[in-house]
Amino acid sequence: MAERERVLAALKAVLKQRGWRYADLARELGVSEPTVKRLLSSGRIDLERLERICALLDLDFFELARLARGARDAPRHLSERQEAELAQSPRLMTVFHLLCQGWRADAIREGYALGAPELTRLLARLDRLGLVELLPGDRVRLRVPRDFSWRDDGPVRARYLSAASREFLLDEFRAPDTLLALEIRELGAASLAVLRRKLERLQIEFKEAAELDISLPPSKRRSVGILVAMRPWVYSLIDSLRSEYAGREPAAAARGRKSGRKPTVG
Repeated sequence: MAERERVLAALKAVLKQRGWRYADLARELGVSEPTVKRLLSSGRIDLERLERICALLDLDFFELARLARGARDAPRHLSERQEAELAQSPRLMTVFHLLCQGWRADAIREGYALGAPELTRLLARLDRLGLVELLPGDRVRLRVPRDFSWRDDGPVRARYLSAASREFLLDEFRAPDTLLALEIRELGAASLAVLRRKLERLQIEFKEAAELDISLPPSKRRSVGILVAMRPWVYSLIDSLRSEYAGREPAAAARGRKSGRKPTVG
């Protein structure tokens, strides 16, 4: 399939997923429905109009390109066995993480005070797991894509996610390169879906930025973490006020009935 066809197929898939009909898109673009059908079938669509369609769908070119090559539709995971081995050995996990960040074996040995025999044993284990190819001189070639994702219900998340998240939040977030924001609002289903897509896009862009910088030497890079989270949630303080009011309400209602007035809340 040609690249243009992949992009058009991805665009049509997004339209269907978001519940957009050709008639809806035609109305927003100020053209006829047959014109939209022709644009999306022939591929003769100019950049300005494509940009307009992406804006209407809350989509950018980079995300459209990812969808076109199937990256979003087919997340790549390690096998259960590979994750289990990494989860059981923190040192093995650390070495694998550094290799995925572009570190060479000699830099790991020097930067983390690992003895040569121990590092070679760890690299050999990673080789047996099919995660790397161990070459002469402890040179390593990854056998897995750098942008893989940990399994949501896998052993690595079960072992490390909760502890790492708690440790991450212990900081006061006052340094210039830090950011901590907590917002609580009430949203409808459509807005929640849009926000989730934006957070997922941010996660992907974070990985892409790391991929761009992987050619820099370790001394020119800093380890940076982002914690992305969103869930239906009522802050306990707000919930306690609701519970407190619920406990008082029957008495207030009773007083209102006796006086013939409706109870008021202040």
